[in-house]
Amino acid sequence: MFYFLSENIIMHASNIPANPLGFASKVILARKKMFIALSVMFISPGLISTSFAQDNTSDASALNLDLPAVPVTGNPLGVSSDELVVPVAVLNGRELSLQRESTLGETLKSIPGVSSTYYGPGASRPIIRGLDGDRVKIMQNGIGVLDASSLSFDHAVALDPLVIEQIDVVRGPAALLYGGSAVGGVVNAIDHRIPTESLDGVTGRAEARYGGADNEKNGAVVVDAGNGLFAIHADVYKRDSDDLRIPGYQASDRLRAQQAAQGDPIDLRKGTLQNSSSEGDGGALGASLTFDKGYAGFSYSTFNSNYGSVAEPAVRLDMESQRWDFASEFHDLGPVISRVKLRLGNTNYQHQEIEDGQIGTTFKNKGLQGSLEAEHAKIGNITGVVGVQFQNTNFQALGDEAFIPKTNTNSKAVYLYEELPIDTLKFSLGGRLEHAKVSSDGGGPDDPNNPGTPRFGSAQTKSFDPFSAAFGTLYALNTHWSLAGNLAHTERAPSYNELFANGPHFATGQYEVGNPDLNKEKSNGIDAQLRWKTEKNSFSIGAFYTKFSNFLSLENTANTRGADGEINPQDLNNDGIADISGEQIVPEAQVIGVRATFNGFESEAKFRVYEGHGDLDLKLRGDYVRATNSDTGTPLPRIAPLKIGTGLNYQLNRFGARLDVLHAFSQNRTDTFELATDGYTSVNAMLTYVIPAAFHLEAFAKANNLLDEDIRDHSSFLKDIAPMGGRSILVGMRGDF
Repeated sequence: MFYFLSENIIMHASNIPANPLGFASKVILARKKMFIALSVMFISPGLISTSFAQDNTSDASALNLDLPAVPVTGNPLGVSSDELVVPVAVLNGRELSLQRESTLGETLKSIPGVSSTYYGPGASRPIIRGLDGDRVKIMQNGIGVLDASSLSFDHAVALDPLVIEQIDVVRGPAALLYGGSAVGGVVNAIDHRIPTESLDGVTGRAEARYGGADNEKNGAVVVDAGNGLFAIHADVYKRDSDDLRIPGYQASDRLRAQQAAQGDPIDLRKGTLQNSSSEGDGGALGASLTFDKGYAGFSYSTFNSNYGSVAEPAVRLDMESQRWDFASEFHDLGPVISRVKLRLGNTNYQHQEIEDGQIGTTFKNKGLQGSLEAEHAKIGNITGVVGVQFQNTNFQALGDEAFIPKTNTNSKAVYLYEELPIDTLKFSLGGRLEHAKVSSDGGGPDDPNNPGTPRFGSAQTKSFDPFSAAFGTLYALNTHWSLAGNLAHTERAPSYNELFANGPHFATGQYEVGNPDLNKEKSNGIDAQLRWKTEKNSFSIGAFYTKFSNFLSLENTANTRGADGEINPQDLNNDGIADISGEQIVPEAQVIGVRATFNGFESEAKFRVYEGHGDLDLKLRGDYVRATNSDTGTPLPRIAPLKIGTGLNYQLNRFGARLDVLHAFSQNRTDTFELATDGYTSVNAMLTYVIPAAFHLEAFAKANNLLDEDIRDHSSFLKDIAPMGGRSILVGMRGDF
């Protein structure tokens, strides 16, 4: 099975678009040849060891190959999780492999404080503490992922969980290191495509899975090799899925009742989430020179995805991204500067929205990003870093749904982060100063409301100087208990779509209007955590409160618009189609600045409740967010309800089993233009077995939504027409060598 899937993955790699540079073509050819050889070697039955197969008493923890949770995000000084002032969650190793889903948002939903924008199985971006879009920074190896996912909920994140080795999730304000777009938090996907450590030999992993509610067929192979000085990395993956099977109707009970009350056609589709199938592939080659005190390397990667837009039955999105990265780090340099780290990333991203086989709209985003960071030697007992970051990106939309003009975003920033430990107390202090320019080329079709005037107006440039600062403390009460707290002031420059959008966006069912006169988004926040940890038990509970003096919100107005931009066109038949222009009518939504508050809590715990004939762990989790528009006193939209969960994880030698139960309460605290959402109980189970072999090989079976519930996440823009999958079973196998 592994050999077949690996061969299929490799053959499909021939469809990856070649880079115009001749070197890139040779790179891809070399990658395919290498994977053919390595896949055969990895899957060969001859690798199974008879002596190992007879050993049934091996330590389970060794067989699981669980990696230590060492975060690399949230603190530039490289401290362990217990020493972090900010709350950080880490997924890696076996746990990440077993929790992988088709999108980044769904993969991270099990982390307290995290929900997703779920736009069907093909597109889902993480939401942290109720904040989404441009307020959550998505990074790949410390450099921002350059795509269009923050622009619209139907745009997927341009990275695939199949080849990610670790994901760090920083909850709360992290703006002083990563910019104003990290006010909600940071998600850093680490794939080791640029080797950072010396390697002598060959290591790798492979994974394949089949089944689930969308009948997915996925596989990936990752290989690293080196001779002690030179290290190379290669990976390739492929995924394919059918339309998602759902428990009942595609439209929610509330939506169907609303349609009936308004005299609209009632959506009676059931059993399948139409136009939700997807396919994708990609891979990478990387290489590094590794030294005793550092490394220097580069990588080239491709990402391709084609998936249906659930809200538009005739529309599919065809996405591709090509990316070059360079990274270097050297340490133990001297008595003044002890470490220097450099990262550069160049991305060429494009996706086309294809309707009935014809290209309707093309989105392009190209840019260069980078950071240079230097750690200074100790000044007394103070350690810290100073860094500079830059970004220059060009965005362009062409075609029917080009609701944003051609824009350029240019930003430069300098930041400082310092730590001072004093006995059982540690202080952290940081600040960031940024200069951002967002330029629009203007133009576009004529505005029907102002004949002779382009819809996007004239060319203009807006400049902003966001400043952010944070102060944190970590107090060790004793060897088991600690208390952490953070105060932060963050500022964010408006994004290009918030400033210059002016057009129909049918994926969200709105005519979006930006505001070039927007000011910086500003907030002040406080965050506190109580933590407890012993060798096999841990517990944490945290609370947060963030107050925005200027929260940039996309608010529905009392107007409607036609596709050409005409305000309040006539709809004589009351059928959603303007009889005069023949164009679809949608509500108008404009970006405005409002006062807002976000507050809530997060908690998780793990307890070893039994040791003897195997080990049994109990897991608990819970989170809650309350978000309010302080100007109107009304709730903000798409805020996830209170969620509580529990789970049991049993391990006996090679055999493992787990049961997870999550209950989401109903969400009746809704915005004016959204429906309430019923609560649900999700029950999932998993069985694992480590197969006796000369390398780590584990089979697993996952049963999802055992109660076959109609699960709808309130944080999803399409929650009333796109439920989660029904009862299903997925089987897979993963191996490390």
